[in-house]
Amino acid sequence: MNVKKDWQGRWINPELAHDAQTKEPASYLRRTFTVREVKDATLAITCHGLYVAWINGKRVGNFVLAPGSDNYKARLQVQEYDVTDLLVPGENEILVCLGDGWYRGHNGIDGHFNLHGTDIALLCQLEVGGEIVLVSDDRWEASQEGPVRENDMELGEFYDARREGISMWHGVKEEDFGFDQLVPTESVPVTEHEHFEGKVFTAPNGETVVDFGQNLSGYTTFALQAKAGQMITIWHGETLDENGNFTQKNYDPGARNKFGGIPQKITYICKEGENVYTPSFVSFGFRYAKVETDVDLTDAKFTSVAVYSDMAEVGAFSCGNADVNQLFRNAVWSMKSNYCDVPTDCPTRERAGWTGDAGAFTPTAVYLMDCYPVMRKWLANCRISQNKDGIVANISPINTKDSPVTKMLNGSAGWADAAILVPWALYQAYGKKEILEENYDMMKRWLAFCEKRAKKSRITNVTKRDPHQKFIIDTGFHWGEWLEPDIPSGDALRQIMTKGAPEVATAYFFRSASLLGRIAEILGHYEDAKKYEDLAENIKAAYRNLFVKDGRIHSDRQCEYVRPLAFGLLEKDEERQAADDLAELVKKNGYHLNTGFLSTPDLCRVLAENGHADVAYKLLLQDTCPGWLYAVKKGATTIWETWDGIREDGTIHDSFNHYSYGAIVGWLFNGVCGIKLSAGELRIAPCPSEELGHAKAVWQSPVGEIVSSWKYEEEELVYEITVPVAARIEIPGQEFCEVEAGTYHWVVER
Repeated sequence: MNVKKDWQGRWINPELAHDAQTKEPASYLRRTFTVREVKDATLAITCHGLYVAWINGKRVGNFVLAPGSDNYKARLQVQEYDVTDLLVPGENEILVCLGDGWYRGHNGIDGHFNLHGTDIALLCQLEVGGEIVLVSDDRWEASQEGPVRENDMELGEFYDARREGISMWHGVKEEDFGFDQLVPTESVPVTEHEHFEGKVFTAPNGETVVDFGQNLSGYTTFALQAKAGQMITIWHGETLDENGNFTQKNYDPGARNKFGGIPQKITYICKEGENVYTPSFVSFGFRYAKVETDVDLTDAKFTSVAVYSDMAEVGAFSCGNADVNQLFRNAVWSMKSNYCDVPTDCPTRERAGWTGDAGAFTPTAVYLMDCYPVMRKWLANCRISQNKDGIVANISPINTKDSPVTKMLNGSAGWADAAILVPWALYQAYGKKEILEENYDMMKRWLAFCEKRAKKSRITNVTKRDPHQKFIIDTGFHWGEWLEPDIPSGDALRQIMTKGAPEVATAYFFRSASLLGRIAEILGHYEDAKKYEDLAENIKAAYRNLFVKDGRIHSDRQCEYVRPLAFGLLEKDEERQAADDLAELVKKNGYHLNTGFLSTPDLCRVLAENGHADVAYKLLLQDTCPGWLYAVKKGATTIWETWDGIREDGTIHDSFNHYSYGAIVGWLFNGVCGIKLSAGELRIAPCPSEELGHAKAVWQSPVGEIVSSWKYEEEELVYEITVPVAARIEIPGQEFCEVEAGTYHWVVER
């Protein structure tokens, strides 16, 4: 159907009265309808809030948290379900439950609510054999007397099983909310995936805690016997504290609103006998659950359910180091935990579609899961969130109220540049020009803003001696490198607020300009291509004039070598010197990194590609802090926000499920095993090391299955590579070769 024009159904509001400052019960809506002959039945449905629908007592579809997350005033998805198997000839009944969700529930670290409106409302219509047999209209009934007494994706759900026989039905209100914001669903649904049975134990402080063994995003289900009126309260958290007790302190920002912090709490009042419960309108980030109840839990069964976008896993990696294998699994789990209809930073505290996280991780994400539909949808929200002046919002969809501070923080270098970096990474992997075409205007508008910002350079205003200075960006707010392990965040922000972040901002200005020049060429916009190529050359000259002296970079920060090496800001004779200096900095730091949020994904790659693979491997295998394997040694099952989420003394802080630093596993594919796909052109250039002994990557890529493996055997190094298309193979120490699709073997003396 045409979701903007073909509606006979009307928006209906089930709440005859609503206090926008209180938490309301979920609303239930019902309607009976008649079907003469069951055939080709399609239900089109959406809502303000979240919905779960049943026809004749059977659930419609498997979309969890439908209709999904969006900038709802401009974009609201409509789902269409084949419900033929749910209907019977004659009388049928549809029941729909509406919850608050992202629409009017609490969002983000600030806990703002009612971001999109104060109502909840339903829109649907059912066609059977091409005939409309049911629409949402004022003939429906509604009730707020069902079992879901409160619901909020962050605060939790309050369920009273004694109310499952819903009573006190009343009329509904038709509303004129319009159809212009409606769009068809083109992404994949959010669905249930892995299930983990919990192990109940008594913590040192006497509390009852359940360990599910895996940090994830989703919810807890349970089955138990109880007496009517008994209560169970379940709190969800990511880790135990230094004493082995349940805690939420690592992610809870405290009393941010009148409801407190982020409790991630389920409250359940039992009915008599068997109680089986699955939440409807929540998603939590957790590994552990604290259970408070007087119910006998002897035979109770608690299960955690992973909930994320229904993306196929496409990448597998294994090697001779068990900790690296666990690091790979941790990165996959952090991706699963944070791809809930849109990519988010963490599933606990902020749950926000940060551009910086997506920009850093997307080149890795494509190796792990088929994320194209999710990222394409997220980019649509980025376009909606873009300001008229071209500034790209830090977060899409919105999850906080607009304010002067929010406006000031938007447009940060390395964050807003995701408007170009993410479509480019998707194009490189999937080879689809549509992702470039759809976002081309957003890219141009962002770069135009950067040009205007550069002309306001404080350096230009002071010296006015170098014509290239107008291509330096040293004004506006920027997060900078962010989260460098040896620089407190407060100190970093004070530095940025006083001096800006010219090295970071100018480097990303160049990166975006150079990529946009290539994108314009691909799309046939040749005048634009020339314009952006010239702009990139001017930015490069300005960057080198300010940050490269006598052919060298003079800095003690690793990031300031990684960035120009990764982006191509240096001349060829300077690259070797910069890589040598970077390697020396790493060695002097005890083979520890001190890069932060932006440059860590490229650190090992630029070292290995510039003659320092040995240093890259030592960094990869570093198991003391800061290093990727430190968290693995501490028992992590996901990627942490900070390198020392669990300190040596056992104290904990910050999120335990941020995917960004998991970008290192992209190097396991494109570096260690050397799989490099550029818009359909395939190159395999492995980088073996005795440190791992053997390695194998398998990628179900958009061009077919790619396998690259190597292993050390006595005096030989054995390679086996399978390619589905023509490819260039570069075996270290051998001449490169061009091959057709097939499987190939090389044996090289060590």
